[in-house]
Amino acid sequence: MTTTGTPGPSPDDLAARPRAAAAVLLGTVVAANVVVVWMLFVRGGFAANALILVGRFTGLYAAVVMALQLLLVARLPWLDRRVGTDRLTSWHRWTGFALLWLLLAHAVFTTLGLAQDSELDPVSELVHLATTVEGVLRAVVALLLVLVVGAVSARAARRRLAYETWHFVHLYTYVAVVLAFAHQVAVGTSLTASPFARGYWWTLWGVALGAVLLGRVLLPLYRNLRHGLRVEAVVPESDDVVSVYVTGARLDELPARAGQFFLWRFLTRDRWWQANPYSLSAAPDGRRLRLTVKAAGAGSAGLRHLRPGTRVFAEGPYGAFTSLHRTKPDVLLVAGGVGVTPVRALLEEAVGHVVVVYRVRAHSDAVLLDELQRLAHARGAVLHVLTGPRAGEDHRGPLLGPANLAALVPDVRQRDVFVCGPPGMTTAVLASLRELGVPRDQVHFERFSFAS
Repeated sequence: MTTTGTPGPSPDDLAARPRAAAAVLLGTVVAANVVVVWMLFVRGGFAANALILVGRFTGLYAAVVMALQLLLVARLPWLDRRVGTDRLTSWHRWTGFALLWLLLAHAVFTTLGLAQDSELDPVSELVHLATTVEGVLRAVVALLLVLVVGAVSARAARRRLAYETWHFVHLYTYVAVVLAFAHQVAVGTSLTASPFARGYWWTLWGVALGAVLLGRVLLPLYRNLRHGLRVEAVVPESDDVVSVYVTGARLDELPARAGQFFLWRFLTRDRWWQANPYSLSAAPDGRRLRLTVKAAGAGSAGLRHLRPGTRVFAEGPYGAFTSLHRTKPDVLLVAGGVGVTPVRALLEEAVGHVVVVYRVRAHSDAVLLDELQRLAHARGAVLHVLTGPRAGEDHRGPLLGPANLAALVPDVRQRDVFVCGPPGMTTAVLASLRELGVPRDQVHFERFSFAS
């Protein structure tokens, strides 16, 4: 069907590049810390041998990168809403590998430099330092923990580990952070070089650790105590898809938006320790929240058996897959499989003319299709359901290739495009949009998989 959309917002009403503003702010903070640490390094003098100087240099910047690591995973609402959990986690992953190499370089060059001065072999020098110098043993343990976390974070290892196992091992990063800071306090000359140096390092670590405490502990505890979330109803949508309705007090004060997700923890005897990310499948209305989940394992399949009244602990809302990032009056929503859940929520609150493209293998796999059809009709949107095998094509090529997207949405370059689906589908759609010349700041996506 083809209908006329409702009037859209004027360009003046649209968001003024919140992601770019957050990235500039974060980049400025990082650059300022790089400059300050370079100043501290230079003020420390160059009397030591070259190996020790390299070890000192890499150690200082390893401390900065470690603090940045904490900030990226603190889940601070202002930063998360503007940059997005996917991007923050991706940045965290790459800075994690940078941290690993900096710490290795710090340990190797410092040990070699001290061994050169003492005329011991490097292994003996390391053993001597660890057993006689306060704080060095802590640093060795911290490095070993970072090596373990780095190993399990490699893509090959992630594919073989359950998410819960990977997440549990990753928590040892916090132990490594505490040990590394204790090492810096014990033997870091830059920490005691001057009142300015002491103030800088204590402020840096205080802000980083405080951000984690606020975003990962205090804010979730406050919101859950305030809202008292409970399961209101469990509604089967199909044989393997279920919707869970969650209610609570003062939900109109919860800053959730369509397109975002929560980490849900259902407090039953067998599930309280599991926290899984599920998107909202309906726009928040101030009375209840809804998530819709397809059974993909024992955990998600077990949601069908939740009882009304079950207490819920939810962390969030998270994610930048929201209308906050709209730059154009009209929008294209592209969904694949169960990735339709945040897209359905976005359609519910969308303004302007909307086109929805929903890619599934068969109509029987189209989750919430009846709701999409009703919403599209009510809002004057255009809904296209594309069915076929994963590599399906027609006379124009791949179903989500550039030719088909251009045929379905001729004015795609004048729209914001939101994409959510399996990683392979999302990658293919993003490639098609690039080929069609859609500007990058008009493309918003969320990969429907655990970020690594």
